[in-house]
Amino acid sequence: MKLIPKGLTPANLAIGTGVVLLAPMVLPIVGSVAKPVAKAAIKGALMTYEGVKVTLAEAKESLEDITAEAKAEIAGEAAEEA
Repeated sequence: MKLIPKGLTPANLAIGTGVVLLAPMVLPIVGSVAKPVAKAAIKGALMTYEGVKVTLAEAKESLEDITAEAKAEIAGEAAEEA
């Protein structure tokens, strides 16, 4: 079963005409609904990004602190052995 028959049929002509006539009315409505949805999605992504950035900075700082403590312990042990 073909969904789109070959050639220009009255049904195809009617559908095409309907799309052309309704598009100027439908597209602004779709755009007015889609814009807030897209804006909310972008806002959520930006907020998530900022949260992840803060969390990663805190994790990096913790790792740097642990590394500094480990180096200090190694230096202290080396000084005791000498």
